[in-house]
Amino acid sequence: MNTPQIRKIDMSRRNLIKAAAATGAAGLVPGLQSAVYAAGSDKPEKEEVRIGFIPLTDCASVVMASVLGFDKKYGVKIIPTKEASWAGVRDKLVNGELDMAHVLWGLIYGVQLGVSGPKKDMAILMNLNHNGQAITLSKKLADKGAVDGPSLAKLMQTDKREYTFAQTFPTGTHAMWLYYWLATYGINPMKDAKIITVPPPQMVANMRVGNMDGYCVGEPWGHRAIMDGIGITGVTTQDIWKDHPEKALGTTSDFAKKYPNTCRAVIAAIIEAGKWIDASLQNKLKMAETVADKSYVNTGVDAINQRILGRYQNGLGKTWDDPNHMKFYNDGAVTFPYLSDGMWFLTQHKRWGLLKDHPDYLGVAKQVNQIELYKEGAALAKAAVPKDLLRTSKMVDGVVWDGKDPKKYADSFAIKASAA
Repeated sequence: MNTPQIRKIDMSRRNLIKAAAATGAAGLVPGLQSAVYAAGSDKPEKEEVRIGFIPLTDCASVVMASVLGFDKKYGVKIIPTKEASWAGVRDKLVNGELDMAHVLWGLIYGVQLGVSGPKKDMAILMNLNHNGQAITLSKKLADKGAVDGPSLAKLMQTDKREYTFAQTFPTGTHAMWLYYWLATYGINPMKDAKIITVPPPQMVANMRVGNMDGYCVGEPWGHRAIMDGIGITGVTTQDIWKDHPEKALGTTSDFAKKYPNTCRAVIAAIIEAGKWIDASLQNKLKMAETVADKSYVNTGVDAINQRILGRYQNGLGKTWDDPNHMKFYNDGAVTFPYLSDGMWFLTQHKRWGLLKDHPDYLGVAKQVNQIELYKEGAALAKAAVPKDLLRTSKMVDGVVWDGKDPKKYADSFAIKASAA
């Protein structure tokens, strides 16, 4: 992947945001908020913000923004709200029970275009993390020799039966990683396998009782399967797409328009939390201890604290240190909501028949991704932002995605829904 050129955002556009960012660098405390918001115009309109999350390691920057008080620094109180499924997150976002959510990019884009539930104008305020998901294959498959993409494809050719794989939401990231990976090795997910939807915390239990041959989900549920002796890691998602977008901070377009100052404040708080997590090994371990609690992910800390340091094992004796592990800031490259990232999900929705016609790829991405709000929030947090709105990425199959011709890219795949 080409590393995006990073520059400091020009903060002259909004004097109050400039003042807030400068004060924030020195460590703004609640008592100083009145100075920052002296004119009143940039004070958060809504001081309590309900942010839904699913029990996954990558909810960490939302949780730590609340636990460590980064939210108070910017005049808001984040109330993390634990949810049971992505469908539940979608419904509560759409009906206003949640203000924002730790959410799948593809879910937000799916709702925007009406292919994953009710159609509603949505907004992505920022990206929350890169990397850190995995495709788990059952121990039963591994015992038959299926331990990666090529060997899985070989087994499915020689041992004919119905193979079942699980993802977490039909238009979401895990579905797209799973489909892309299977197709890379000649397996058409629409024709050669049965695909089911299972909420992330239920993946391990379902594999334990034999409901699926494999699944794609976020950590810690990949590593948990290894710890429990029921699965192995077939591939990490960073090996499908290095530094891929994963969870977003999503909301409705209406909320972003009605509460822009609140959105900026939350963006700033979560950026700071991401910076804090990525800053040191000690901070990562503290994060693991915090999010493992039953209030959040509800698992043993040992299920979280290895892979967030890049210490991987595949369940078959192989161990490695992965520099492309889950990251939450990475000098500003993580949190920026690239237009090309949003467009990629649309290309895959078209590829797999979720969209019947080509959408206005760039137009939809510009509508959904709140670039200006993000830049203003980044200014508050003194965060670097990329120069470009598109980035270039190389996928596991060697194909390069740069966002410049999404229609051609979407039509270029030999394995797609129409080939089923």
